[in-house]
This record gives sequence, C-alpha cells and structure tokens, in this order.
Amino acid sequence: MNEEKTLIVLLGPTGVGKTDLSLRLAEKLGCPIISADSRQIYKDLVIGTAAPAAADLARVKHYFVGELSLDDYFSAGRFEEEVLKLLAQLHQEHDTVLMCGGSMMYIDAVCKGIDVMPDIDAKLRADIWKQFETDGLEPIAQQLKLLDPQFYNKVDQKNHKRVIHALEVCLQTGKTYSSWRTNSVKKRPFRIEKIGLTRDREELYDRINQRVDQMMANGFLDEARKVHAINSLTPLNSLNTVGYKELFRYLNGEWSLEFAIEKIKQNTRIYSRKQMTWFKRDPEIQWFHPAQINDTPVRSMSLVPDKGNRIKIMKTKKNI
Repeated sequence: MNEEKTLIVLLGPTGVGKTDLSLRLAEKLGCPIISADSRQIYKDLVIGTAAPAAADLARVKHYFVGELSLDDYFSAGRFEEEVLKLLAQLHQEHDTVLMCGGSMMYIDAVCKGIDVMPDIDAKLRADIWKQFETDGLEPIAQQLKLLDPQFYNKVDQKNHKRVIHALEVCLQTGKTYSSWRTNSVKKRPFRIEKIGLTRDREELYDRINQRVDQMMANGFLDEARKVHAINSLTPLNSLNTVGYKELFRYLNGEWSLEFAIEKIKQNTRIYSRKQMTWFKRDPEIQWFHPAQINDTPVRSMSLVPDKGNRIKIMKTKKNI
C-alpha cells in the first residue's frame, strides 16, 4: 500500500449536506470529486437525483456524473473496476482524491471490493423487472426461496433490488447466488479515510421534505414527464428510482400530484434510514454533524492536510 496516496470517502444519507462540503473540501485539497451515486451517473436524471449543478461542475472537476444514457447498464462491480483505474491515474497527480456519495454498494465496492458476478442477459433482466412491476416482489422472493433458500433467509426480503439481483444470478447461471459470494475484503494500494455526515432524524427529515419541495419548484415534474415516455415503452432499472416512480404513478393517472409528492418524501425518508443502517455497520467511518467540519478551525473540528497532503481530523476542546 502506498501510504502517500489517500482516498477520502465523504458519505451519509440523502439530504444530509454532502455536496456543499465536498466542494469546499475538494477545493481545499485541489483535487477532483468521484461521485458514488448510482443515479447521478445518468445524464437525464438531474433534478430528481439532486445532481451537482452546472456551476458546481465548473467549480470542481467531477467524475461519474451525467455520463450514461438511461438504457446503459451499470453496476457496483463495474463502478469498482472503473474507479480503481481512474484512481491509478488521478493519484499520479494528486496525493489525495475525494469520493462523495450515498450509494452503499458503490462505496463498499471501491473500499472493500465486491464479488465478481456474472453478466445478466438483458431480456432476462427485463422480464424479471416486468414481473416485479406487474405482480410485486412476493412472487420473485418465493422463486428465490426455492432456488437459494440460504440467501433468502439472510437477505432483507423487502429490498427489491437485492432480491431481484439474486434471482437474476440464479436463473442466469443455474447456481445459487450464495455460491458466488465470498465476502472477502480486497486490499487497496492507497489509504482510505471515511468521513460520515449525520444529523438528528427530525432535522434530516425536515431537510428531505424541503428538498423535495425545492425539486418540484425547480421543474422535477417536467423532467419526470420527459423520461416517463421512455419508461412506458421499456421499464428501465435507471428509472426504478425514488421520486421518478412516484411521479410516474401521477402521470399514469393513479395518484394525485399532492399524494405523489408526499410519497416521494416518505420513501426518501425510508431510504435515508436504510442508508444509515448500512453505514453504521462500518467501524471505520468517523461521524460528524456537517456543522462540525469547516475549512478553518472555528468550530469543534477541522480537516487539515498534513505534509503529505493526507487528511487528519483535528479535534479541539472548545470552539474558537
């Protein structure tokens, strides 16, 4: 491992305030930002994913933002592969690189590595997702129970993405999904520092609700309407996303707009809880409220580069 090279991972639940801090930190370090967001990577999902604004992209170089078309397949495994290649290049110029996001599997893929899974046939994937859209998750979960009872008993059976992917692998390969999993942690040729942002639940929920309202004011409905026609022809995994799914129900005449907006807020809050449950399992994450971190030590802590431009989290006994 090269002790002179560092990847800082800034993570936390949706709406916690990662974007603003990531920009300030990247400017301080003079480095680019690698986005670890599984939906911001798509070019047509800007408002609904709270992707960095054009001014932010001009302010700091970003990678994996707005790069793919909606029908492009992308996975945590591919993210791991491409980020490691990119880091090998970026670390030649920058001792420290910043990765920021809230997609749990993407972050773990880069930091720990994930098991190599087989590619899934596009038709098979489309058929399973169509079944999910038509009949719900229960029939798919029961298929998984028959084909891989070991994983079925371990998986969060309400997490449709994990259940569906496990069934895809079973049907694609004729082997259990469990047999593909080794759960081994891969060593990386650089240091990893993880900084987690958190807020009190009431404060975070209030920010989420306000952000959804701001998205709607910024034209989220028009954005959803543009991609709705595409999804109506062929349901895409990229659009199976909180915010878009609810507005699609409105555009299909199933829900009122007011109800759809409330469901977006509710489902975003649920997702934030899932993120925190996942992240809290990682003892390597150092947790802070965003207000505790600043460019200068005017609060209880600051992020200070050492001589090797590596980040140290400096705590002070009192505010200055």
